[in-house]
Amino acid sequence: MLKVRLADISKDLSDLVNADHVNKYDCETLDRLQSEKSTSADVKNSFKTIMRMMNAVYGKKVILLIDEYDVPLAKASEKDTSRNGYYSKMLDVIKGIMSTALKDNEFLQFAVITGCLRIAKESIFTGTNNYASYSVLDEDFSDYFGFSGDEVDAILEAADRTDKTDIIKEWYDGYIFGNSYVYCPWDVINYLSALKKRKDAKPKNYWKNTSHNGILLTFVKSTDFDVADKFETLLNGGTITQVISDDLTYDRLHSSEDNLWSVLLMTGYITKADPEEDDDTVSLIIPNKEVRSIFEDTVVKYFNETVNTDSINELLNSLWDSDEKHATEILSELLWNTISYNDYHEDYYHAFLAGVFVGRGYSVESNKEKGLGRPDIFLKDRRNRRAIIIEAKKSDKETDLDKDCDKAINQIIDEKYAGGTPGYEKILCYGVAFYQKQAKVKLL
Repeated sequence: MLKVRLADISKDLSDLVNADHVNKYDCETLDRLQSEKSTSADVKNSFKTIMRMMNAVYGKKVILLIDEYDVPLAKASEKDTSRNGYYSKMLDVIKGIMSTALKDNEFLQFAVITGCLRIAKESIFTGTNNYASYSVLDEDFSDYFGFSGDEVDAILEAADRTDKTDIIKEWYDGYIFGNSYVYCPWDVINYLSALKKRKDAKPKNYWKNTSHNGILLTFVKSTDFDVADKFETLLNGGTITQVISDDLTYDRLHSSEDNLWSVLLMTGYITKADPEEDDDTVSLIIPNKEVRSIFEDTVVKYFNETVNTDSINELLNSLWDSDEKHATEILSELLWNTISYNDYHEDYYHAFLAGVFVGRGYSVESNKEKGLGRPDIFLKDRRNRRAIIIEAKKSDKETDLDKDCDKAINQIIDEKYAGGTPGYEKILCYGVAFYQKQAKVKLL
């Protein structure tokens, strides 16, 4: 793919071949780059070759702009476990390109390079001098990482959509880079584009389609360190305190918990909570609703992929057998092993229950009209002509669990949830109450 991209760039520069003063060997190299028949040496020297040819044609030094320089290394790092040596090979190629383009290159005026990791720390720049490197932790140029509040206000004023100020702030603001508060510009522009087409367009997650969330799954799945409590704190709007370092390379990202939190900060999944903090230890927070939705989706995906199937089957068997005590134990254990968010809102527990039962060979309906109301869970085993109805409640304190189970059962009775189910010979009705990571199951 790198050769294909270099071929595209080289084809756009075909006129250089016919120009005076261009080295004939450079022309031959450009021809190989265009035809994707380039050697490894051609690829490593490609930037300098093109820059030398441009200098010969235009008589000026070249300005080199490279966006997301470290994406090939990030991708190689992710695949390194399954493709032996992939990261080291990619590192060698990118190091060759960068070193020849930047080190002792008399045809270079200056270069601007962007990436997730601080470029001066990556080993591909070994021997290259005269760096000025800025990260999201630095105050210099920090307001250029996104739109300022004043800029967003001006954009909304020009678009005559100041009615969306609060929504845009809730969804796309919240980043603190250096000592500047900024909005994500990509999201602001995309949402305003949607509003131009549809007056009542709803905000959505535009960022998740430009990046992928493997680093989050790495965190959640890791057995080397326990970050579940920190994830819950962040997902519920709280802050965590963490040592942050920008002295990172991709082959060392997973060597410590501090490194992983640092990468989440550098890539915008979390941000500083206080612009005045300038030590290595900083308070971190999820910046806005958009990024929080990425965290929530990733957590739900992980739970669905790794939930203990034996425990689910044991829970179902307990419910079918009317064993409310054992069902309470299993449900509490499942809840303990998940990462909770939404500050334990009742909707969270409803979604948790629905997720537990989906894909287990039964028909599962959630909040579907039944009798005079809508039970939280209606589980049907058509083959055996039996069904389970569950009404869930969130308790304010642990001592309320039993009382809230009774309240849920009374709702099942009052709303006649068990009625209107012809052909089913056995219908079990349960009131379930939750308090944080504890559950109580009670049979009608």
